[in-house]
Amino acid sequence: MYLIFGIALLLGGLLTINSIFSYQSKHIDPAFLTTLWFQFKMIPLVFAANMMIGYGVKFSYKTTGNLTFSLGISKGIEIFICVLMGYIFLKEIPSWKTYAGLTVVVLGFVITRWK
Repeated sequence: MYLIFGIALLLGGLLTINSIFSYQSKHIDPAFLTTLWFQFKMIPLVFAANMMIGYGVKFSYKTTGNLTFSLGISKGIEIFICVLMGYIFLKEIPSWKTYAGLTVVVLGFVITRWK
C-alpha cells in the first residue's frame, strides 16, 4: 500500500513541478523581474510539490528497502511527465525516436536491477 501512496505522491509532485516550469517557459516573459515575480507566486505550489516528492521517495523506499530503485522509479515517472508536458504546452508530438529513447532508458534500468 505504501508503494501506491509513494507513486501517487511522486506523480502529483512531479506533475506540479514540471507544469510550473513548462508554463513558465511558454507563457512568462523571460525578463528577470517577470520570472522572479512568477516564481515568487509559485512558492506555495513548489513547497507542496517538494513535500509530495520527498514523501513519495520515502514511502517507496519504505516498501522496497532500496533507495536506488525508489529514485529510479521517480526518474522514470519524470521522464514520461516531461514528454507529456512537451506535448501539452509546446505541442511537441513524440516521434519514434522519443519512444526508442524511452525504451533504451527503461531497458537500462531493468538491466541494472537484474541479479
